[in-house]
Amino acid sequence: MEILVALAVLAIALTATARSLGAALDTTAALRDRTLARWVAEDRLAELELRREWPALDVKEGDADMGGRAFRWRQETGVTPAARMRRVEVSVFLKGDDSTLTKMTGFVEQTATQAVLPSGPGSQTGPGSQTEPPR
Repeated sequence: MEILVALAVLAIALTATARSLGAALDTTAALRDRTLARWVAEDRLAELELRREWPALDVKEGDADMGGRAFRWRQETGVTPAARMRRVEVSVFLKGDDSTLTKMTGFVEQTATQAVLPSGPGSQTGPGSQTEPPR
C-alpha cells in the first residue's frame, strides 16, 4: 500500500514538472517570435532613414524573413503637428496570423533636399528640368 501511495505522489510530481517545462517552452518560443518581429520593425525604420526619402501618407505591406521565420509587416505613415515630420508606425505579424507581435513608431524629418519645389509656368524646377552649371 505504501508503495502505491509513493507512486501516486511521484506521478503527480512528474505531471506538474512536465506542465512547467511545456509552459517554459511556449514562453521561450513566444519571446523568440517577438524579438524577431521587433528586429523586422527596426529594419523597416532603419531602411526609411537610410533611403532619406520623404515617406508618402499611405499604408504599405510586405513580407520579411528573420531567423528562419516568415513575418508580415504593415507600415502606416501619418502626419504630425510639425509640418516637416511624418509619423511612421510599423506593425509586425507572423505570416498567416493577424495578432500583432510588435508595433514600433518612428519619426522622419523632411530635409531641404526632400522639400517639394514649386513648379509652374516659367519655372526651371520640376520633373524633367535640367539645370546648367554656372559659368
